[in-house]
Amino acid sequence: MSNHPEDATIYVENTDPQAQRKQPPPGIQGWGADADPQVRGGVPKERTPPRFVDVRDSIAHQPRTVKVFHSTERPGLTPVFGTTVPPSGVSGMIRAGAFRYSENDLRHWLMLLFADRVNMVEGIIEDLAHGHVPNIFKEMGGPAEWRHNRSGFYRKAAIAGAVAGLLLYMNSRRRRHH
Repeated sequence: MSNHPEDATIYVENTDPQAQRKQPPPGIQGWGADADPQVRGGVPKERTPPRFVDVRDSIAHQPRTVKVFHSTERPGLTPVFGTTVPPSGVSGMIRAGAFRYSENDLRHWLMLLFADRVNMVEGIIEDLAHGHVPNIFKEMGGPAEWRHNRSGFYRKAAIAGAVAGLLLYMNSRRRRHH
């Protein structure tokens, strides 16, 4: 095969464009959403009620009472935002670090995932500090797993047991050598 432009095959469509258009099948009412707007059945119903124009200017902005993070891609806060769980502790500091990076940076998302895990541990420590011992098995869905996915429960228990056994074995070997 040659790389000369004159050797390349050129495909030319010879079909009349009007013949290529789909014709409405007989008996189907309302065929063709791309038909003339005067013929379409939904035209009078579209835009009723009309779309809002410049809604951002008419919305009263929510007052900021806690630290709220926003993306570096945005110039400021949105008019409404969540404040039920403000950032706090080590996880809050990790989140603050994550929001210094752009959303298209992997570090941003990995730091947010890590902050979620740290927040979970902080919650367990806070529960213990208030005298509440959390039922981690139940909170992580153990009873539901046992009831609805018994084979998955056994698999996870076997993996957890193997990891625990491996850690104990490695710890005992380390103690024997020292």
